[in-house]
Amino acid sequence: MPPIPLLLSAGEASGDMYAARLAKALQERLDVEIFGMGGPQMRAAGVEIISDSSEVAVVGFTEILGHLPSLVRAMDRLVSEADRRKPALAILTDFPGFHLRLARKLLPRGIRNVYYICPQFWAWRPGRVRLIRERFVKALCIFPFEEKFFRNAGVPTEFIGHPLVGAVSATQNRAQFCTAHGLDPSGKIVTILPGSRKGELAHHLPVLQEACAIIHGKAPAQFVVAAAHPQNVERLKAGWPAALTVRVVEGETYNALACADAAIVSSGTATVEAALLDAPMVVIYKVSSLTATLAGPLVRTPFFAMVNLIAERKVVPELVQDRFTPERVAAETLRLLEDANAREELRRGLAEVRRKLGPPGAIERAAGHIAALLGLGTGNAS
Repeated sequence: MPPIPLLLSAGEASGDMYAARLAKALQERLDVEIFGMGGPQMRAAGVEIISDSSEVAVVGFTEILGHLPSLVRAMDRLVSEADRRKPALAILTDFPGFHLRLARKLLPRGIRNVYYICPQFWAWRPGRVRLIRERFVKALCIFPFEEKFFRNAGVPTEFIGHPLVGAVSATQNRAQFCTAHGLDPSGKIVTILPGSRKGELAHHLPVLQEACAIIHGKAPAQFVVAAAHPQNVERLKAGWPAALTVRVVEGETYNALACADAAIVSSGTATVEAALLDAPMVVIYKVSSLTATLAGPLVRTPFFAMVNLIAERKVVPELVQDRFTPERVAAETLRLLEDANAREELRRGLAEVRRKLGPPGAIERAAGHIAALLGLGTGNAS
């Protein structure tokens, strides 16, 4: 028999990572031919990339307007290829603005949709969960509180645990990392994860650069900036005050977080990675003022940072929109650098978050549920 065609799609850096790991697990378990939308990690995992996710990775209402032609082209290519290959399943990873529309187009073509890494509708616009109920045969969620939310809405849902549990670890200790990058291991290190999208960098970098100058003026420190994409490296190197020691690293995010005395992290998956590496962090985020105004009434949670949502209490400081200023970033970071009690209290909260994320093996469990939908196994993958 020929390989089973599967459509696998992701629209941003974290989704590319999760989808690539799922692709590998499915290839090990089943005879499949996987195509779809993604980035370098999915391509390296053997997925045939029909649309590159770099064309569509935008955030915010106003930011999307300028990318509509790219979004439409990516959608058309995927639908056209689905018409030609007739995949047994379409496995769509987060990125709801795009994937809900893709699912709507695939459904009348007889293609069953699976949501892998469910969108955070419990946090904003919860009414949209009905679209998942109408367009998807299964939802695979990664946070424990999501399962009840989606099941209560009538969505067949499985909690698989978080894919990063058991997969996040440093490959170098502090001394090795510092030697490799010309840093002083006895000095303070602040690791910065400014985000992966162009819009995030545009909003975040100027504030972060000014904040780091304030930090260094009060408590001399070294700054490590982790690049999410190779194409971001040159941009991340520019604009820092000459007095600062700044190292931009690529492909070493986990090492940079593991050796940090404090971290400044753009809200999203990176905050979970930092929690798994026990990095004391300040969470930041900013979108355009218009996007913030439009999105404000839709938000339904008391917290913005994922680690706070998981803990159901404030574990880490979160500086979002108007609170994201150089002075506040500097003050919260300096508190972590200089106050041992504050660091330890925060780390106790991070330990609580790690306990709630579930056991290792989420990817294998996801692959098991997908195999069951194909009639080739059970959903009880180990």
